[in-house]
Amino acid sequence: MWDPSKGINIGIFTLHFYSLMFVFAFGFGYILMTRIFKIDNINLKYLEPLFTWTLIGTILGARLGHVIFYQPELFKEDFWSVFLPISTKNGIKFTGFSGLASHGATIALILTTLYYSYKIIKKNPFWVYDRLGIVVALGGAFVRMGNFFNSEIVGKPADPNSPFALLFPQQSSEYGLTVPRYPSQLFEAVGYVALFILLWILYRKTNKKYQQGWLFGLFFIILWAIRFFVEFLKEPQGDEFIQIGGLNTGQVLSIPFMIAGFIIMIVSKKFKITEAENEKPE
Repeated sequence: MWDPSKGINIGIFTLHFYSLMFVFAFGFGYILMTRIFKIDNINLKYLEPLFTWTLIGTILGARLGHVIFYQPELFKEDFWSVFLPISTKNGIKFTGFSGLASHGATIALILTTLYYSYKIIKKNPFWVYDRLGIVVALGGAFVRMGNFFNSEIVGKPADPNSPFALLFPQQSSEYGLTVPRYPSQLFEAVGYVALFILLWILYRKTNKKYQQGWLFGLFFIILWAIRFFVEFLKEPQGDEFIQIGGLNTGQVLSIPFMIAGFIIMIVSKKFKITEAENEKPE
């Protein structure tokens, strides 16, 4: 049985576990990227703008991605809730962002990182993506833990005798009778932690960080493969507007990213740099 409280009551407000997981994702991400910049001998003055643009890209992109791919009716029914953590139906009330999509966050992060790479740190974008992928893999695990605390993005019904079967009574209003389900959020989180460990080892123990784009391509392939296969165990997230050959929206959207990962790994051979070039611009 998984039926936790929504958060920690601090008196004047409740600190929701989902929000706390986002704090952990960006907090540990900042610490980790600081470590990476020091390893690469990059001036830490370039860290603050990277954090800012990553935050903007993640939140705005994830929100727009969810609305566009899963809940487009919000543009007409509750327009301001698309961009602000409020609902204007039946009066204005604070709701937080209850719908975020990783595909949208990825697209937005690619765009904001392009700006950061060319205008601020003045490096090949693949150099930034290689390192950002390590951080995003860890951050993704925290986000899925937040989904688990919220009992959202639940799995499909499971055999009651399965060691993975859990009851999510908080979802009874949406899915009806409470039945044993797969904790698909945890499956995804564990996959992302494993990906983070793999990327960190490759970054620290090999010279692949000097082949710009290689780590990022591998990150894309494995991350979206994890998402693709876990989707088989998930309940649909809202209306499935994109379905091809029995695949749901999340799976269809993951395929182009996996293909892009393979292409990036191949072309990364053209972007090899030396250790001295790695430490530029300082």
